[in-house]
Amino acid sequence: MSTEALLVIDMSNDFVADNGGLTAGKPAQKIVPYIKDLADRFKRDGKLVVFCMDAHAENDPHFKLWPPHNVKGTWGAKLYGALGEWYETHKEAAGVIFVPKPEYDAFIGTNLDQILQAYHIDTVHLTGVCTDICDFLTAYGAYSRGYRTIAHRGGMATFTGQHDIFLKQMQSIFKTEIVD
Repeated sequence: MSTEALLVIDMSNDFVADNGGLTAGKPAQKIVPYIKDLADRFKRDGKLVVFCMDAHAENDPHFKLWPPHNVKGTWGAKLYGALGEWYETHKEAAGVIFVPKPEYDAFIGTNLDQILQAYHIDTVHLTGVCTDICDFLTAYGAYSRGYRTIAHRGGMATFTGQHDIFLKQMQSIFKTEIVD
């Protein structure tokens, strides 16, 4: 198994679909083919693909700050479109893992670090939404645990105008490599 893993962050109906509860909309929809192609490449090369997804209870404290989204068991919490289809096709395969997360940083309150350690991962590739929230904080979570981070500009999106600013912040603060 390779020492690299692809993290696909929060590509749910609520974050991507036009009628999602907290959607990035068209910018998020635009990155789906990029992420799917990257997942195909990682899978073909025997590398780990991890879907990290917000998973909230109906009364989650996050909903004091944000509209309800990714409530467990709802349509909004399911993987969006072609990524959902990709996951359904490959979910039983070795090296394809789903990690529900309660916080912005995919490492907090999850077993993501243990999974990456078990696969001897030293580099994580970051994709998904939102660049300035969950992607950024997961980059920090990876960096603070000693992982090398690579952010895919063409595989990230947000609902704010902060995309490029936060990629630059990842690069300068966490030494994240930015690739197109």
